[in-house]
Amino acid sequence: MSRFLNNAVFTMVAGLLLISLARAQDSSEASPPADELLHRRVLELENEVKELHAEMLALKTSSGAASAPVAASAQSNLVPAAASVSPAAPTLAGLLGPTRLSGFVDLYYGQNFNNPAAQANNLRFFDAATNQFGLNLVELVVDKAPDPTNSRTGYHIALGFGQAMNAVNGSEPRAGLGFDQYLKEAYFSYLAPIGKGLQVDVGKFVTPHGAEVIETKDNWNYSRGLLFSYAIPYYHFGARAKYAFNDKYSLTGFFVNGWNNVVDNNTGKTYGMSFGWNPNKKFGLTENYMAGPEQNSFNSTWRQLTDTTITYSPTSTLSFIVNGDYGRGDRIDLGEGVFSKPVFWTGVAGYVRYAFNGTSAFSTRVEHYDDHDGFTTGTAQHINEFTTTFERLMAHHIISRLEFRRDMSNKDSFLKGNTPVGGQNTMTAGLVYTFDTRE
Repeated sequence: MSRFLNNAVFTMVAGLLLISLARAQDSSEASPPADELLHRRVLELENEVKELHAEMLALKTSSGAASAPVAASAQSNLVPAAASVSPAAPTLAGLLGPTRLSGFVDLYYGQNFNNPAAQANNLRFFDAATNQFGLNLVELVVDKAPDPTNSRTGYHIALGFGQAMNAVNGSEPRAGLGFDQYLKEAYFSYLAPIGKGLQVDVGKFVTPHGAEVIETKDNWNYSRGLLFSYAIPYYHFGARAKYAFNDKYSLTGFFVNGWNNVVDNNTGKTYGMSFGWNPNKKFGLTENYMAGPEQNSFNSTWRQLTDTTITYSPTSTLSFIVNGDYGRGDRIDLGEGVFSKPVFWTGVAGYVRYAFNGTSAFSTRVEHYDDHDGFTTGTAQHINEFTTTFERLMAHHIISRLEFRRDMSNKDSFLKGNTPVGGQNTMTAGLVYTFDTRE
């Protein structure tokens, strides 16, 4: 550092001398003699050099001691700035990583204007309890989707409690309710490196059939329709493999125990195929077919089901769904080794939904169901139902629905008090609170 200061002083003195000489030469004749001016300037420069030399010695002496305070001062200036930016608080999504945690709580109050003595809506499973508050479903889902860039394995576990779970798992033909009463789904996945990716799921999963699902929040109406309750299965246990050729075409194959059974009720297996076609964002078609022996300890007859769902959204606020089902094949045991002809059932449902804005919507559903042999409902009958539902989203996580529904049958399948009648009118107010770690 001293070498740097000496050089700086020398350079400064030389520059001042040159400037002084130049000014002396350019001075006018009226100025004092050049020798006198030069002598005066030299004296001034000598004084300035002495002052600069003294300052240089002072800096050289204090340079070592001053370096530490300068560094400390620099650190003191940096520390508050760093401390002012506090680290981000850890989030649940960050702690879970690729695993997603979600779920909901679904409660309702139902009123049947027939005031049935048993306080139950006939031909209704998911909102059977009426003239009282009811717990439809509490669900908790933990899942991780397979990712070709990270891990090709994944899993999905959904646990539930409430009337919906009793309806879904109460139809186990051999194990009965209680075997997996609170388990809606549980399967693991593998995304095979075949083409764009072939995803294989093994375990318990919901059926591909129908326009509705088990969860209220993912349907347009609060109550589940006749077709979802009677025409199709709820879940399967086995394996499925899905391949998406592109964003328009997909194909899924199924190899499962059968309809609604984790423990198989015969030695046969059920096979299925699902084809999806979405040519654009407005139109969609899903065609499902499933066949296999479903009767207890009886493999000779196969139950077949064809399910078609068409969706159409001409605008961002208006949407339509049409769903149709046809099932047949089972034979009713008439005794002494005699079986009936194959039974069959058919149904069609139409849905319309209009969204007023991002938080409010109005939906209507109309259904006709023909249980020709009474195989699914217990009575050979034709049933019609009409439902209107108003939905309001509150606080981003609470879905509220107010619904009116009218059920009608050509048989006295409902109760007014204790008297059988051909119809029932119900009003339902439901609240669904949802949560998701990804939000």
